[in-house]
Amino acid sequence: MVHVLETGLEYMENENPTGKPAVRGYNIVNGQLTTASDGATFLSTNPAHLADCLGEFPLSTRDDVRNALQAAREAFPAWAATPAPTRGQIIGNMGRLLMEHKEALVALETREIGKTLKESGGEIQEAIDTCLFFQSEGRRLYGQTVNSELPDKELFTYRRPLGVCGIINACNFPSAVPFWKMIPAIMCGNTCVWKSPQDAPLLSFALARIMHEAGLPDGVINLVHGKGSGAGQYLVDAVDEGLVNKISFTGSTGVGKMIGEVCGRNLVSCSLELGGKNPLVVMPSADLDNAVEGAYWGAFGTAGQRCTSLGNLILHKDIHDAFLDKFMAKVKSTRIGNSLVHKDVLYGPMLSEKYAKDFLDGLEMTKASGATQLWGNGPITADSAPENFLGDASEGVYMWPHVFVDVTEDMECFHE
Repeated sequence: MVHVLETGLEYMENENPTGKPAVRGYNIVNGQLTTASDGATFLSTNPAHLADCLGEFPLSTRDDVRNALQAAREAFPAWAATPAPTRGQIIGNMGRLLMEHKEALVALETREIGKTLKESGGEIQEAIDTCLFFQSEGRRLYGQTVNSELPDKELFTYRRPLGVCGIINACNFPSAVPFWKMIPAIMCGNTCVWKSPQDAPLLSFALARIMHEAGLPDGVINLVHGKGSGAGQYLVDAVDEGLVNKISFTGSTGVGKMIGEVCGRNLVSCSLELGGKNPLVVMPSADLDNAVEGAYWGAFGTAGQRCTSLGNLILHKDIHDAFLDKFMAKVKSTRIGNSLVHKDVLYGPMLSEKYAKDFLDGLEMTKASGATQLWGNGPITADSAPENFLGDASEGVYMWPHVFVDVTEDMECFHE
């Protein structure tokens, strides 16, 4: 095994049509670069150009996850005993390194998951801001003293770290969300095992390397790659074995319920950020142009792949027609394409072919519910593309923007 800071990136021998290299990725366990115990791997590809391979990564086994948990457990006492201001300084170093490499990380995120450069830039900045904020929290881990009603008694509270935290995040926000989870955790003296999103392993690998470069001790953050149903499930299973003291999960409601049940029966804390069906109500008193702009971005920004994306648009009858006319004019003019190639696109491809299939299944469910399709035609192809689609549709996984009307509260699509 080789330490993560003792070697540069290792490149695969392949020819990408984009001319960009493919990386041989690794897990990072106790600071060491490791492969899957059975040698299994998976590929990360660019959803805007499926022939563009970003790299090959370990498909982690149960033993791999267990080794990462053991490393986190062994690193915990020393890290918890490290003075909080010192922990904060290391976190501040992370933020400064992220600033130094921001441009490259933004381009990498857009290449790996298809977000626009503007959105990727905002997300990397959130990771930076999280680090710089929590750097100062190292001097604010306050306890509390309280007057007692009993003589000769003194009451006080102080903060103690929990132990080993399991981190599982989704691929639609692969840099900001894991930093929201891990940075507060390690600031408070916990250690982490981070299961990277299957569709963003290279970005996760780059971020974990930066964390170690910032001075993070070995074993404080351990990165494992793989499927949610594989490495992610193994991490949750470890709660039953007493190996995990906290789970933080971002993903589907169904999986969140399962994690909540596992943590609940073990009295282990969990933080769950799950799906939603987000409504927007527009009243006659609204600034119509501003409301149209908000609804348009809310519905179609990030190709609609946010847990906060607009799902139900509820219009007052007095402004229904005027709003819909303005809204549909924007929808029909939507610029769609690869942000690395074309400027000023509203959104790019779906996150992956799997997410594209899920989206198409959702369309069929909406039609079966009885809603009327006003706009959209499924996948964007050479023979079926909106007027302002840019590029070669056959290269990636692109979808039309869709609008349905005549939706009622008793329809499945109103809730799902």
